Amino acid sequence: MRTGFEVTAGVERGRLSRREFVAGTSAAAMGWSIVSPQAVRGASANAKIRLGLVGCGSRGNWITDLFLQHGGYTMVAVADYFRDRVDQLGERFQVPGDRRFTGLAGYRRVIEQEVDALVIETPPYFHPAQAAAAVDAGKHVFLAKPIAVDVPGSLSIEASGQRATATGLCFLVDYQTRVDEHYVECIRRVHEGAIGEFVFGEASYHAGIPWLRQIRYLQEQPDNPETRLRAWGLDRVMSGDVITEQNVHTLDVMSWIMGQPPLSAWGTADRKLRDFGDCCDTFSLVFRYPNKVGITFSSRQFDGHGTQPEGIRNRMFGTRGVLETAYGGATLIRGENFHRGGSSPGIFREGAVRNIAAFYSDIQEGRHENPTVAASVRSNLVSILGRQAAYTGESVSWEALLQSEERWEADLRGLKT
Repeated sequence: MRTGFEVTAGVERGRLSRREFVAGTSAAAMGWSIVSPQAVRGASANAKIRLGLVGCGSRGNWITDLFLQHGGYTMVAVADYFRDRVDQLGERFQVPGDRRFTGLAGYRRVIEQEVDALVIETPPYFHPAQAAAAVDAGKHVFLAKPIAVDVPGSLSIEASGQRATATGLCFLVDYQTRVDEHYVECIRRVHEGAIGEFVFGEASYHAGIPWLRQIRYLQEQPDNPETRLRAWGLDRVMSGDVITEQNVHTLDVMSWIMGQPPLSAWGTADRKLRDFGDCCDTFSLVFRYPNKVGITFSSRQFDGHGTQPEGIRNRMFGTRGVLETAYGGATLIRGENFHRGGSSPGIFREGAVRNIAAFYSDIQEGRHENPTVAASVRSNLVSILGRQAAYTGESVSWEALLQSEERWEADLRGLKT
């Protein structure tokens, strides 16, 4: 079923990526390094950047507060499918009533306003169409992860990022670990040989269920299309399933460490405990990289009954040492080249704050190389590779994945445009 919202907008223009997609630039592999200022576009130097926000849920409220705390932004227009959400955020941040838009196409009304940049905090399913429309309208883009739910959507984001760079626009994907000082320093040292030759790795994301309020929505009105949209985190098409919507944090760090895509993946996934929604609650996979390096990955979203360790963790074993990372916890290097690293308990907020500051300075100083895009596309595709392998129970190669033209289509019947 076609949604009518151009989820794959830009894919045709990005088809070279399907054949020639590589792991991303070395700059992206090492973090978000940016060079050479260009002419500022969309905001005069030192002026406040006029924002439009799409997605007025809890994260939309949270990140709007951070943007305004920065001091370099003003919120001009907002949109969400639901009137209650758009009015709540609009009242809180004093957005005029005639610049609050609802419905599935509300994002287009925001783009039509005098905004310099679009902040996208909607369910991942909608990201490609919204980002493409913003870039085509000459707006900078600040995009939440994950970037998309399928391969065409991921390549659409890649194409939008390329068009943004070509036309002098900034396009930033909001991953917190990529700007954390301890992650950046430890992975820089690993890339310079601190742990020697890679031997094998481990990646995991073990946590409880983050969508408790959404479960209630489904229980109260399971057949209501608006309820399904409110409970998007429990819908595999809207969210991309747990491995893409949540686990991509761990898989992004894995991809950053490796600096190249895996050759293939195989594994399994299932719904062992859930009786709501249609997402899996566990994934178990092996990613195969060049030089016979394997990385095991496991995920759960249910009560672990106190078992440790929990959270978002990666370990890479080398011939001379071991890299350990933990989202919000200790990140360090053990072995011959010991590096104490450090802990970042506030990474969730601090990472977003740093990205907001970087977005501002990039726009004001005309930097639009947009290195977050290539690395984010690769990590998103890694999550989809693992998902496809787990769903099918078969080994899936990276090359085969990039040829996939399967588009996930959400059931939007009964929703207002």
